[in-house]
Amino acid sequence: MIISDLSKIEGRTYPARRRTQNLVGGAAPIQATNFSMGYVTLEPKGGQVPWHNQEQEEVYFVVTGTGEMCLGEEKMTLTAGQAVSIPTGVFHQLTNIGDDILNFIYCYGPAGDVAHWKQELAGTLPKEGIDVPALPNGAWPQCTEKPE
Repeated sequence: MIISDLSKIEGRTYPARRRTQNLVGGAAPIQATNFSMGYVTLEPKGGQVPWHNQEQEEVYFVVTGTGEMCLGEEKMTLTAGQAVSIPTGVFHQLTNIGDDILNFIYCYGPAGDVAHWKQELAGTLPKEGIDVPALPNGAWPQCTEKPE
């Protein structure tokens, strides 16, 4: 039996104040062909999964906290216990707008790497409104900071 134990998975910290721990796929002990899954921690007041899109369809399920979810031209608040469906190819961003940590689980399929992870670490994320479509009006700004 193969077990992914969140308490033993170091994960990776990203410039947008986010820690991602792969539970299925990537560096995780469990591998699957049809999906990848992980646990993400967004720091209070601005921790983020920056504006990006990908070929895989995806679902975010908020475990704790409050976030601003931008999906295409829409912007909504997500809270603990809510899930959002992210269609393939649609730009999206999730930002922690609360005073506490926001934790969520992602699941996307098919399995495989998503480009925005490497782009964010390299400081090469396409900039919203310049290289890619703009965020919805009034949205929290996209983090495109280059890592130190």
